Amino acid sequence: MAKEQFKNLTEPMYYILLALTEERHGYEIMQIIDEFTKGRVQVGPGTLYNLLSRFQKENLIRLMSDDGRRKTYKLTPDGREVLEEEFKRLQKLVMDGEEVLGRCSDE
Repeated sequence: MAKEQFKNLTEPMYYILLALTEERHGYEIMQIIDEFTKGRVQVGPGTLYNLLSRFQKENLIRLMSDDGRRKTYKLTPDGREVLEEEFKRLQKLVMDGEEVLGRCSDE
């Protein structure tokens, strides 16, 4: 099942799905990830197109158009669910870190 396979996303996976909350083509996805992360996360073409293919196969994204020059993709409802679950998981990690590190700084 796709949900189990994508329970813990890598940074490139997370940001690709995040970028596809709007319809975008490949190069645009790489640009928006660079903007989102201020250059911290780099997604090369090989990684991008490998993950787009995998996400499409698992119905996390859908091909919206293909004019021969470029393909555009968008998140499916299943993809949005995976993205939201990862967002909640990351929030919990941050809350745990804040609690532990906040206690450490009090000592």
